[in-house]
Amino acid sequence: MGFTLIYLLPHSKNILGETVGRVVMKETGIEQPIRGFIFACTEKTEAECFQRQLFGAHKVYAPIVIRIRKGDLLFLSNLDTDVMYGAFQAVSDGGLNIQPDAWKGRYPYQVRVETLGERKAIENARKILNKLKIRRNTPILGKRLIEILDLFVPSPLLLNNDLKLERKKSFHLIARQKEKIKERIDEVDIEEEIPLIEATTFWDFPRQNYGLTTKGDNKYPGVTPALIIYNLVWRYTEPGDLVVDPMCGSGTTIDVCEEEKRRVIGLDISPPPGRFDMIQSDARKIPLKGNSADMVFIDSPYGDNIRYNEHPGCIGHISSEKEEFYDELERVMVESHRLLKEGKILGWLIGDQWVKKKFTPVGLTIYEYLCKYFEPVDIICVARRGQSSHTGLWYNRARRFNFFLRGFKYLLIMRKSSKKQPCAEGSRKVEWTHYKRRG
Repeated sequence: MGFTLIYLLPHSKNILGETVGRVVMKETGIEQPIRGFIFACTEKTEAECFQRQLFGAHKVYAPIVIRIRKGDLLFLSNLDTDVMYGAFQAVSDGGLNIQPDAWKGRYPYQVRVETLGERKAIENARKILNKLKIRRNTPILGKRLIEILDLFVPSPLLLNNDLKLERKKSFHLIARQKEKIKERIDEVDIEEEIPLIEATTFWDFPRQNYGLTTKGDNKYPGVTPALIIYNLVWRYTEPGDLVVDPMCGSGTTIDVCEEEKRRVIGLDISPPPGRFDMIQSDARKIPLKGNSADMVFIDSPYGDNIRYNEHPGCIGHISSEKEEFYDELERVMVESHRLLKEGKILGWLIGDQWVKKKFTPVGLTIYEYLCKYFEPVDIICVARRGQSSHTGLWYNRARRFNFFLRGFKYLLIMRKSSKKQPCAEGSRKVEWTHYKRRG
């Protein structure tokens, strides 16, 4: 069953109690394209997968699992024996803790499955998947999905000489799935590769967007790269958690959270035209209850170098060379602390300034202010892309006149903690493991 047309029903209320339109999806009766996905198991976990008729994954692969919907085709690869089992069909959407006690809670992102007739084991799984360029974060679509299914079709010779009903059932069920795939073989409703979260403290995203749908507006001044928010929500929240962005700009946070199945409230002092899902509000006085947010994300001004809007209260009208700039952002920090639940995360994206031969370390100053209220978790270096100064002309000027173009921003990751430790702790004993250098 598919869904399409979005329309508005009046007289519903948003989180502030304001009357707004309510978005509703209209059922069309049209089946959606079938996609395929690979799950992994080991010799220790394989039997439980089959007994429970449930496949599970670690949070690393959660973005893949939540995109699975009822009717998609699944395959199970045993990493120890190099055997792939199939074919299976999802009988639920992918979700969190469908059976919380499965695998002792180690693989909480799960989907219910049923076998398409008889379960078949295919050897040399790694070789097959490598040949087809299939990984766990690459959905299997169209011709490749048919090619994988063909591996699990019982031989016609066996069907003629074998009375086993399950084998005949497999043949007909898989044949039917192949026909459905062929009917919609040119339709794609999922990205070719679902991003895995970053592993290091250097993030470099060539594009502002990811996936098939637009996140925010890449023409908006200072627009946030969508994968920054994607990484934060998948590291620090779960589906259904509430994310708040008090300086939401063009709405990137809203769009990412909706795609990744988080609840989200986006606020801005001057919402852009057409963003009816954003609340007009000053980040220094947020009209939300305290201790309600599972994560707060802020991409704040780092001076008056960008004209975000004409609102007289915009902090982006204040120079970062003035103490007033930091005083106003400190008020945003206090509000963010009030909003967050205990132990939850604030992500703050900020850059430094160099103008007219003067360097202002905005990022370091904001970090010092944040440490008054939060416990530091880590600092990420985010490469700056799409800058107007990133041209041959400006590169030449930077070299000739001996200054640096801004090449990165800080992503300051902080935690609300009643047991907050100072940013500069006293000495503590760490037992280091020393490795020999290679080569």
